[in-house]
Amino acid sequence: MSDTPSPSSPNPAADAAQSPEEILAAAAANEGDALAQAQAELATLKAKSSELADQFLRAKAEAENARRRAEDEISKARKFAVESFAESMLPVADSLEAGLVIKDATPEQIREGAQATLRQLTAALERNKVIAIAPAAGTKFDPHHHQAISVVPSEQEANTVVNVLQKGYSIADRVLRPALVTVSAPK
Repeated sequence: MSDTPSPSSPNPAADAAQSPEEILAAAAANEGDALAQAQAELATLKAKSSELADQFLRAKAEAENARRRAEDEISKARKFAVESFAESMLPVADSLEAGLVIKDATPEQIREGAQATLRQLTAALERNKVIAIAPAAGTKFDPHHHQAISVVPSEQEANTVVNVLQKGYSIADRVLRPALVTVSAPK
């Protein structure tokens, strides 16, 4: 064994025997290692931060594009929503125009033409989910679908439809116009 202490001796008294230059050099080496490690960690975090910022910007752009596409679709749906209904109405308009061209039509021909045109109109409305509300006599009065115009004495049970004065219409279970009805009075 030699009398000179080894630099990595576990004995603190031996460390105290090191020269101040050796202690400073060891501390500087440790600080250099810690600085290099911190710089490497900082570079890794910066790369990760840059990657996350890029992902965020891409996700934000994709969300903006999806929002813009949805707005365009809504705009087109509003603009062309009536297109299908209008296409269904064109044959009805054609029939009315054709009926008006006939100068010497008999009342029977006019009636037949009007009935045929009404059938076309009814079919076009039904294709577009516009359904007539025409309650039969004796049907219970429903304020959501019927509008009572008057209350009349009747042999029927109270609050039942006696007569339909004007059909109502609904579209997709939503009332466009309630049926105008007379209702039986309580006895």
